[in-house]
Amino acid sequence: MSRKKKEKVEFRYYEMPPGIPLLALLGEKWIHSFNGQKRGDCLHFHNYMEIGYCYSGRGEILLENTEHSTRFEGDMLSIIPRSYPHATLNETGTESSWEYLFIDTDNFLREQYTDNPRKAQELIRRISKNAHVCHVSQTPVMAGLIRHIMELMRRVEEYYLDEVKCLLLALLLEIAKMNANETENRTGLEKYQPMISVALDYISDNYAQEIRIQDLAQLCHISETHFRRVFHACMQMAPAEYINLVRIRMSCELMQKTNDPMSVIANRTGFDVLSTFNRNFKKIMGVSPSEWRRSSANYKGKLLNCDVKTEEGW
Repeated sequence: MSRKKKEKVEFRYYEMPPGIPLLALLGEKWIHSFNGQKRGDCLHFHNYMEIGYCYSGRGEILLENTEHSTRFEGDMLSIIPRSYPHATLNETGTESSWEYLFIDTDNFLREQYTDNPRKAQELIRRISKNAHVCHVSQTPVMAGLIRHIMELMRRVEEYYLDEVKCLLLALLLEIAKMNANETENRTGLEKYQPMISVALDYISDNYAQEIRIQDLAQLCHISETHFRRVFHACMQMAPAEYINLVRIRMSCELMQKTNDPMSVIANRTGFDVLSTFNRNFKKIMGVSPSEWRRSSANYKGKLLNCDVKTEEGW
């Protein structure tokens, strides 16, 4: 049997200006006309998060593959995570006018939260979770922040960069909230954070090993019963559920970065028995590991099966 031909995807990278967390592509040169392009030849991804503001035009944006698209028109935003395959196609005979921000989200957030690296990592994870195409009327706060940042980058007046960084943090927090869901609600975390932070760090560092709840309680210098009660109040789940959640999240990262067999991924994330890994994965993710690997949620992992061409710039 012949192997399936890899889908062609371009990697279009940008050089970020020194000392600046974003690159602004502004002005009339970003009027696009892609009418002659075939759907299967236009997917690309970037080394930074892309935020687009459409002023006029209409067409479709391909997200993750050539079979999944969403319509766009004037006064719409596109929010595309780093390494997310996508493309913009205009309707035949039309042009569209866009301006773009490319954002070094990872380094920027780590610099903003040097005293709380876990929070920075959680924000990075959230804002990288989904791509969005939406009308400005649906997200007026976000649209206003984007326009303000673009205007500051256009004028480059005194102290503009200080203003940009403040607005950029607000924008990324809005994106993180957009991608949040009820299961990630951490009501009470601030109250109990000092008590369980050691346990959370230990789980993050040792998820691939056997972890006993009794040992976590000892690390926090409280009884196991009290630890279970405090942990649940803080994280809205039992310690064992959280350990499994961390392990499954890490298995998803491995599936995005490697083509390793499921047995290897299971072992590297703390599951000695493949059937246990499969059962826990489906319980948390709603699908089997194999189904998730093939799904649109695994947009980064699908790049492993693409014929990637690297180009500088747009």
